[in-house]
Amino acid sequence: MELRDARTDPPAFRRAANRISVMLAAEALRDVPSTAATVETPLGLADGRRVTTDVVVVPVLRAGLGMLDAVLELLPAARVGHIGLQRDEATAIASKYYTKLPSNLGDSYVLMIDPMLATGGSAVAAIDLIRAAGARTIGMICIVAAPEGVRMVQQHHPDVAVYTPVVDRELNAHKFIVPGLGDFGDRLYGTV
Repeated sequence: MELRDARTDPPAFRRAANRISVMLAAEALRDVPSTAATVETPLGLADGRRVTTDVVVVPVLRAGLGMLDAVLELLPAARVGHIGLQRDEATAIASKYYTKLPSNLGDSYVLMIDPMLATGGSAVAAIDLIRAAGARTIGMICIVAAPEGVRMVQQHHPDVAVYTPVVDRELNAHKFIVPGLGDFGDRLYGTV
């Protein structure tokens, strides 16, 4: 509720976004290949698991950066790429302005992070770029999604799992998620 509340100030918005991003990342990383491992604690041996696959986290700029630290809290060794997409407010079509991805993505698990999945156009464009760079296994986490965006990703990339805690009712005439939470990046960075 704190993220959706129009009265939430940027510092509280950031904290809430970080908390939910950690939970989403944990869910998205649950099926990443791992092996059994044992560590010695001060009092004895403890069994656990270690990730055995290279994980690459790709935030979609700029709003996705607000989720990056949360994912890196769970996997500090993950490599990081960036995709910059800008949505034309009149047409809702995304155009690329920046791409920097790590090399050798073929055997990596790529986790794309973008807090809002509205029309799905930006998500599909970003996944297309990640696939063109050689990635075969991709997951996506978002904080709020619209049914139209989920359908678009499933239509173009049915093998990409979308992890989200909520699929809201619809998009409005301006292609914003309703009820949504407003412009995530503006609320995160206080540029409203």
